[in-house]
Amino acid sequence: MDSAGGVAMSTNAPRTAWIAVALLLPVALLNYLDRQLIATMQKSIMADVAGFDGPDRMEKWGHMLAWFKWTYALASPLAGLVADRLSRRWVICASLFIWSADTWATSLVTSYDQLVVTRAVMGLSEAFYIPAALALIADHHAGATRSRAVGLHQVGIYAGVMLGSLGGFAADHPDIGWTASFAFLGGLGVVYAVPLLLFLTESRRSGEEERSPAAQSLKELLGDRNFLLLLAYFTLPAMAGWIVRDWMPSVLQKELGLTQGLAGFSAVIWWQGAAVLSAIAGGWLADRRMRSTERGRIHVSAAGMMLIIPAMLGVGLVLDQGSLPLAVGFLMLFGLGWGLFDSNNMPILAQITRPGLRATGYGLMNLVSISCGGLADVGFGWLRDREVPLDLVFGGFAGIACLSAWVVLSIRVPAPAGK
Repeated sequence: MDSAGGVAMSTNAPRTAWIAVALLLPVALLNYLDRQLIATMQKSIMADVAGFDGPDRMEKWGHMLAWFKWTYALASPLAGLVADRLSRRWVICASLFIWSADTWATSLVTSYDQLVVTRAVMGLSEAFYIPAALALIADHHAGATRSRAVGLHQVGIYAGVMLGSLGGFAADHPDIGWTASFAFLGGLGVVYAVPLLLFLTESRRSGEEERSPAAQSLKELLGDRNFLLLLAYFTLPAMAGWIVRDWMPSVLQKELGLTQGLAGFSAVIWWQGAAVLSAIAGGWLADRRMRSTERGRIHVSAAGMMLIIPAMLGVGLVLDQGSLPLAVGFLMLFGLGWGLFDSNNMPILAQITRPGLRATGYGLMNLVSISCGGLADVGFGWLRDREVPLDLVFGGFAGIACLSAWVVLSIRVPAPAGK
């Protein structure tokens, strides 16, 4: 069987394939660090930026967060189509340069409208990174190492979120503040774009397939039952993931009376640390499971959902009881489930689609997933303004995770699968 469907698979990838992952790790880190800071520096930003006043101030914050997601989502299909037709290396480097310049520009904003614009530009520019990067990794890595390679790349994302959890401490420090943090990280990304362009390489596999017209590519994907199931599966749990990432610092701050710095650290570092371990283990488990069944990656991902269900139920219950240690414990359980889920989405997509559709498919997945994530941000802000009990809110996310497990197990891997 071939590499994606896989029983007879090579156990090693070429050194250049792993070098590509290593070069992309800092980019993945910056991609999520730059976007995570906004959540952990919420108090300082709302105090300094004009326009956050009135009884709907949290809903306005949710709208600002949503603008990032909506522009990201709307740009994602185009980003995927571009990455499947042009140099993935150039798409990645241009995306890094533009979003880093925008991160620097964020340090200069003084009004709510300016902040919304910078977040929208960041969403637009960052949308081009993930589809191109994951497709490039899938091109480089055969089935025997694909989940491990993607899982390692996701570790960079989790590391970025973990570093972003320290943003509250930086924002509270009189010699740093939130503006200096954004300016420094923006400059760092602009500089790294140069060596990345020089040393990142394309896989020959990405240029072997004739490119279909955009309309034909979209028709092929949207007419595929398996892709539509994966699209739903990618979207449903992501709503909980965005809420945990964007809102948990302020939730802990309000519900448990924590400082901005401690709330950001507690809300992020522990579950993201658990996700790091889970993504590495999940990649290894999925690649190993693929030796005996072509549904190995699906099984490992579904196991992640089964961990997220009790995690969401537990978080809602213990927050209403005011327990930080228990809240952290359930967030870590969420992280363990998230790593199993996150490390296998592109590998599953690579099993059910041909190489020339991978970035396009991931772009469509981002379109739907992040659009719903933006709605979830606005909805959660609306619920917070009306003080809806957290056990009801997170109980709803647990129900969504249960549905998600059924959806992914309904995917059928075609035979022979695409490389």
